[in-house]
Amino acid sequence: MIGTCLRTIACLLLLCLAAPADAEPLIGDLLDAVTPSEIVPDATSFGEMTEDGLVPATAGDDVLGWAFLTSDFVPTTGYSGKPIHIVAGISPDAVLTGAKLVKHSEPIVLVGIPESEIVKVIQHYTGFDLHDVSGPRAAGDLEIVSGATVTIMVIDDSILRAGVAVARTLGLPGFAAEQAGGPEREIDREAGAVTDWQTLAGNGALRQISLDVAEINADFAALGDPRTEKNAEPGPDTDPVVAVWTALVSQPAIGRSLLGDAAYANLEKRLDPGDEAIAVFGAGRWSFKGSGYVRGGIFDRFHLIQEEASFRFRDRNHTRIVRVAADGAPAFSEMDLFIVPAEAGFDPAKPFRLQFLVSRAVGPIEKTFLTYDLGYELPDVYTRTVAPAAAPETIAAATDSQARDALWKRIWQTKRIEVVVLAAALGLLTIIFFFQSFATKNARTFDILRTAYLVFTLVFIGWIANAQLSVVNVLAVANAVFSDFHWETFLMDPLIFILWFAVAAALLFWARGAYCGWLCPFGALQELTNKIARAFRVPQITLPWGLHERLWAVKYMLFLGLFGVSLYSFELAEHLAEIEPFKTAIILKFARPLPYVLIALACLLPGLFIERFYCRYVCPLGGGLAIPARLHMFQWLKRYKECGNPCQLCATDCPVDAIHPTGEINPNECISCLNCQVLYQDHARCPVVIKVDKRRAQAAASAASLAAHSERPNVGHPNQIARENKRRESND
Repeated sequence: MIGTCLRTIACLLLLCLAAPADAEPLIGDLLDAVTPSEIVPDATSFGEMTEDGLVPATAGDDVLGWAFLTSDFVPTTGYSGKPIHIVAGISPDAVLTGAKLVKHSEPIVLVGIPESEIVKVIQHYTGFDLHDVSGPRAAGDLEIVSGATVTIMVIDDSILRAGVAVARTLGLPGFAAEQAGGPEREIDREAGAVTDWQTLAGNGALRQISLDVAEINADFAALGDPRTEKNAEPGPDTDPVVAVWTALVSQPAIGRSLLGDAAYANLEKRLDPGDEAIAVFGAGRWSFKGSGYVRGGIFDRFHLIQEEASFRFRDRNHTRIVRVAADGAPAFSEMDLFIVPAEAGFDPAKPFRLQFLVSRAVGPIEKTFLTYDLGYELPDVYTRTVAPAAAPETIAAATDSQARDALWKRIWQTKRIEVVVLAAALGLLTIIFFFQSFATKNARTFDILRTAYLVFTLVFIGWIANAQLSVVNVLAVANAVFSDFHWETFLMDPLIFILWFAVAAALLFWARGAYCGWLCPFGALQELTNKIARAFRVPQITLPWGLHERLWAVKYMLFLGLFGVSLYSFELAEHLAEIEPFKTAIILKFARPLPYVLIALACLLPGLFIERFYCRYVCPLGGGLAIPARLHMFQWLKRYKECGNPCQLCATDCPVDAIHPTGEINPNECISCLNCQVLYQDHARCPVVIKVDKRRAQAAASAASLAAHSERPNVGHPNQIARENKRRESND
């Protein structure tokens, strides 16, 4: 009955805390954090917000652009589990004009990375042409801030996707939305017939762009840079400079007409499901292949653009065309075939364009550029009508879900090497725990193994991968229960997710010790520095048991205090969590202002005299993990009945004093260092083992003595000697 009531109350709380489905745009509440000119240059004021959450940025009566909030258009949830709010601007040409971070809850930024570093990254988006968005970008294409990779990738994804969504909403050039529910068209592979060049050019299957010398020189002169005249194209003025034709040759009738049956058959073999192919023919002075093709296999002088997506061709997408099969084809200096892979999201039935980049040298290493577009739309004769598209709401929901999935998958792909290394380390630790009797059989070998593992934890997990867990992560998980929960939130950081998964499993098997004793970089730092201190004969302090036992409670009080504050204000709890020195000592490697460094040193210094002082008494993360660890199901650590009474060796030798004087191991305080298991089978130190060894030695000695006695010659009565000899003969 009580359980039913609690479940009902929890459901009511979740319903009450859930955000309404038709929430008002948030930009109205956050627009005061920016000025018009910050978002749209030369703007002097903001106009009235539209129902879509767009705010015109004006100068007098002229609309220079629009301001928007990224979180009003796309999910922008960071690793904190809460949105990263950025106000950005867009021009009528679909170019980002500015962006500013106005609100967030990212812990690494709040109390780790200076926010100024994130601001610098966001400023790089000013001047970004949204027509160049070609889908998710790799981490190598971003301005990554060390220690904040996930946050930066979320910001990049949300700014670009929100910008594209705004461009569609406004119907900007290249982003005009189709009529919802209206008829759509798809490529018809059965339509058309093999024909000549003139027919294909006449019905629109072939499209051309042609620019002569006079046009090119005039366009460069219009840029206003007098240096362009030095390298002007020589006459005559009517000579073609840019003369390019293109056609969609993955449509069978067009492809067979231009390539011939044999070449088209070879093309079909190369095309995977969803792939398309275009042919590009060049006849002017200017080459569309460009120098980038020679340097690195990238065609840097042109790319394909369709709506908000663009695609650049590489050498693996390219094949030369030996001859044009269509009758009446002109002569070309360049004839090439380019495959558009399925993952580019290209729709051959929709209009697209090839954008060409023409450069002119204006200095020893400086160039100026012009762009020209060759538009293409597959003629109706090669397409057919299909059923109406799904409702916009369904499409939007699917797009958001797919985008979130694409983002976390991209992050995992970026960190795949770290994931493999961490998974191997967790596998090794699992083997150590499952076969702990074998692992701890030799005290010296185990000490080397444990020290090496702690060094790995500190250097790789901590300083290289920045995978230090924090009490903030615990608070974020708890906070997610009362917010818009998405698994993608926790998948954003692969190493943190894997560690939390491993911790959750370990809590059931070994309580909190698997993480605290082996996988916590700051814990490893404490233990290693204490080893160094012992090597230099720094005296060690043992607190009285009564004081030691009472100090245990401090970390639980700190955790519960932070948890209570997080229910009131998650942001305040994140700031108070600075009691953890993890970000200073591990993530930022002490590269922080002096007060933070002093806090970290104050946490480390007592550990030179009392091993793992911070872990024992202060760490709120350890307190948070110890609470669910009470549910662990197995007792892996072996004990003798003599442990605690009369033997106190394990209790006095425990590095963190987690063994009661009565012999019981406190699972809330144990860090699973397995020191007690080394002693459990130590033939030189454990009194129980020593006693057993003595008994065995005595038993062996007695057996040897009896054997020796039975081998001695029998000098008894002659009858006895005769009987003994007869017995031996029968045995032989």
